Amino acid sequence: MNGLTAEEKFGDGLAEHERFRGEYPIVVEGLVNRFGKQTVHENLSLKVKRGEILGVVGGSGTGKSVLMRSIIGLQRPSEGNIKVFGRSITDAEPDEDIGVRNRWGVLFQGGALFSTLTVGENVEVPLKQFYPELSANFRHEIARYKTILSGLPEDAVSKFPSELSGGMKKRAGLARALALDPELLFLDEPTAGLDPIGADKFDKLTKELQQTLGLTVFLITHDLDTLYAICDRVAVLADRQVIGVGTIPELLATDHPWIQEYFNGPRGRAAQSSQKRADKKTSGAMDKPTVTGA
Repeated sequence: MNGLTAEEKFGDGLAEHERFRGEYPIVVEGLVNRFGKQTVHENLSLKVKRGEILGVVGGSGTGKSVLMRSIIGLQRPSEGNIKVFGRSITDAEPDEDIGVRNRWGVLFQGGALFSTLTVGENVEVPLKQFYPELSANFRHEIARYKTILSGLPEDAVSKFPSELSGGMKKRAGLARALALDPELLFLDEPTAGLDPIGADKFDKLTKELQQTLGLTVFLITHDLDTLYAICDRVAVLADRQVIGVGTIPELLATDHPWIQEYFNGPRGRAAQSSQKRADKKTSGAMDKPTVTGA
């Protein structure tokens, strides 16, 4: 383990392959991100609960993607501390083995697939990085399974990104994010650019994966339908900080103008009405008596 004990490497007293048992797999404290004279985050703090889908929203330029990149170690903050599974991200070098990078998966905007690799080969990239000892046949089988798990047909494994639609590219990126059986899943604008039907299907898939695999999901989105449909809590970025985090009703009880404008504006009211209709439909279906034959 490169000189690290099991507890040091895997956090929270875990041995390899054990899942995180603490309440907050992600803890951000006093985060500051500056780019030249521009300060994007100032004393930002956030805790993500284990097993939840946390929606992250905010206006353009509030640093939603910068926050995600800071958490996964792609952006070194100017100040502050970030811990994932109890291990410090801010104190580590990007290529340092701290025992947690193979326990998360990331779907970047647009999928961020390698254009010269097939879908299957894209899914195999993290497997080769973290588990080079795996046989080629086993990697191929994992890639096939993850591709199907993401909602793509099996024949998509051999296709190149240029042969996929926008929605299929996102699912291929999701398959790669799931390659290592992660505990944390980061999704950056996963439904952006999708039609309403495609976005709804992706939301349902995200919820199913979260429930089936026990994932904690950090989901950046502008999609109010997504927030209402699948998010357990929502964190709102404004004024260079997290100005509120909670359920949507809890956020609506605050008087911050951006929150009120966002959730109570025409688009927010439409999303709320749509979710109420969906809840009513689901409730009605559950209440119908079951008729069985003799």
